[in-house]
Amino acid sequence: MLPKDDLLKSAENRDRLARILDQADQAVKTWEIVVTDFLSPPEQVEANEMLQRLSDVHGLAWGGYPQAERQRLAIARTDIPLDQSQIPLSLLTISGNFMFDPANHGDFLGSLLGTGLDRSKVGDIIVLGERGAQAIVVPELAEFLVQSLTQVRSVPVKTQPLDWDQLRVRPPQKKDLTTVEASLRLDAVASAGFGMSRSKMADLINSGDVRVNWKPVTQASHTLSTGDLVAIRGKGRLEIGDIAVTKKERYRVGLTRYV
Repeated sequence: MLPKDDLLKSAENRDRLARILDQADQAVKTWEIVVTDFLSPPEQVEANEMLQRLSDVHGLAWGGYPQAERQRLAIARTDIPLDQSQIPLSLLTISGNFMFDPANHGDFLGSLLGTGLDRSKVGDIIVLGERGAQAIVVPELAEFLVQSLTQVRSVPVKTQPLDWDQLRVRPPQKKDLTTVEASLRLDAVASAGFGMSRSKMADLINSGDVRVNWKPVTQASHTLSTGDLVAIRGKGRLEIGDIAVTKKERYRVGLTRYV
């Protein structure tokens, strides 16, 4: 393996990456499949980049469904095959009557963490409106949550295990659009994709609220390319599609916005 300091030198999530590096070392030494806790998208990007620099291990991420934002990462020696079934996950339903006291994602997450859970033990939370929510968690804490999670906001709830065929995930809503710009600058393309002024976009970039491929970018002049993903906290995501040069030497950019 490469020296740990070299691998972690420019890591944004250094502590988490150091733990994953230790788990990769464990996978090599024991010939076992080692599974991380849930990782955020930025952590997943950094972890995958780090594993690609290691010749003796590989990884596979899974969070319960294809579009899952938070995922666990299985790590094994390169000659040991990996598949999704090797990544343990549990699905819970958190049911109650939220008609008169609606709860959002943050409310359900806050109640889960209020039981004493660490954030890394909780995957995606799917809010179901008046009926409550579903939560993906590490299996070893599922029974604890069944006993401990009894209220969200002012609403009494019943927390129960759920079969995976009852997972209620809506396909991501997306909108395809095209913009023509003088350059491929982040502020120009993203402002068109998210439907806001260029100055407002520049403010968001400067304040650190914009990520490109899940890495923070604070330069409005950053150049985008086909395949890049632009994410803004609370605003959704924008995927950069095909780019063509017009006769007037401007850039016609295909965009897909996910909300």
